[in-house]
Amino acid sequence: MLLEGIRVIEMGFWVAGPAAAGLLCDWGADVVKIEPPTGDPYRRIFQALAGIDIGSPPFNLDNRGKRSVVLDLSKDEGREAALDLIGGADVFLTNYRHGALERLGLDSATLRARFPELVYAHVTGYGQEGPDRDRAGYDMGSFWARGGIAHLLAQQGAEPVASRGGFGDHITATHCAAGVLAALLARHRTGEGQLVDASLLRSGIYTIGFDVMQQLELGFTLSAGKREESIVPTVSSFQAGDGRWVWLLGVEADRHWPRLCEGLELGELLSDPRFANAAARRENAREMMRLLDERFATRPLDEWLERFDAVDLWWAPVQTPADVVEDPQARAAGAFVDVPQPDGTTKQAVGSPIRFGDAEVAPRAGVPAVGEHTDDVLREAGFDAERIAKLASAGVTVAAGSGER
Repeated sequence: MLLEGIRVIEMGFWVAGPAAAGLLCDWGADVVKIEPPTGDPYRRIFQALAGIDIGSPPFNLDNRGKRSVVLDLSKDEGREAALDLIGGADVFLTNYRHGALERLGLDSATLRARFPELVYAHVTGYGQEGPDRDRAGYDMGSFWARGGIAHLLAQQGAEPVASRGGFGDHITATHCAAGVLAALLARHRTGEGQLVDASLLRSGIYTIGFDVMQQLELGFTLSAGKREESIVPTVSSFQAGDGRWVWLLGVEADRHWPRLCEGLELGELLSDPRFANAAARRENAREMMRLLDERFATRPLDEWLERFDAVDLWWAPVQTPADVVEDPQARAAGAFVDVPQPDGTTKQAVGSPIRFGDAEVAPRAGVPAVGEHTDDVLREAGFDAERIAKLASAGVTVAAGSGER
């Protein structure tokens, strides 16, 4: 495993922080997840959102392979135990807010002064500085809404577009994991750790950097228009006669327009002055899209795709999640992995977004129960039996394996 020998102490909840630690765990790091006695609330996501008790598959994605330790950080003994664990780690990764970390004595300034070699990774809504540094974020707020994405994807005058669960969290988690690896590489050269600052806001702005750079340099950006007003028909979605959709990928408009016309057997449009070039097509977009839609509706999608391949016109199917999990190319690309379960079986799950050639990168275990590894991890950290027993009797820990999965 690529990160074998790297120990990460995660003190995270919900998505972005645990997801970043989850990537490092998939890549071979030993990730110890510190949870409160009630566990990470993400274990009960659907119950929290809608009162539905159906388990939490999203939690399983971000927390497989970790070891769970319960510490009640509201008690002095819990905080002292956490410091002992962090002192033996390479990385401390958290998405608690600044104020909470400062009250616990687990903020970056305190820990980095005490443990100079520690890589301290902090996932926040809004970053380390500024008036809103301690404001609650979540990906729907910091990444999606305030980052500009909700507005940008809405058609002019329409209501903002909602995100999907964990969308910005997983993007930010990937950024955080990359930052941790860079910091570990720097520590290898210098012997010193450093702060890795990953915020949902900054990740959101970077994600739509294509548009934000237009705003910075040109003073404007194009909003999402109606599909029938597309100025680039070679990069748009179309519905075939069988109801299925395809997205065309002809990013060089004038180069790909003739191929689209050939594939659709609409050669007459090539001599139509209304569509002679990209500028003309922009001016006559509505009529152009009407003609293309009419043509697409005359055949099922597979027939069109066969013709498009023949003329080297690029495309991708518009798939549902049900389609995605059956997509043979997604499986060949490693999008799904088998996660070992306690009973010796495996359960299929979404894989991490990166593959590493011949290196083995796969989940080593399923999701831990709350506190399942408390005693083991404390023993490894040098806690003797008497101290472990005192922590348990004081309610700082819970009995190993007694919590929910």
